[in-house]
Amino acid sequence: MPKETAPPAVGAKAPAFSLPANDDSTVSLAGIKGKCVVLYFYPKSRIVHF
Repeated sequence: MPKETAPPAVGAKAPAFSLPANDDSTVSLAGIKGKCVVLYFYPKSRIVHF
């Protein structure tokens, strides 16, 4: 299970990340540097997955 971390503060720089995109490519924060980006963190789900 991943270690839980505190959410970033409003106005703070986003942490480095890489995530899979719908087209099987990878999107990273470094790859979109200089572009306008909205980064939204969803609240943690309260549903337990087995």
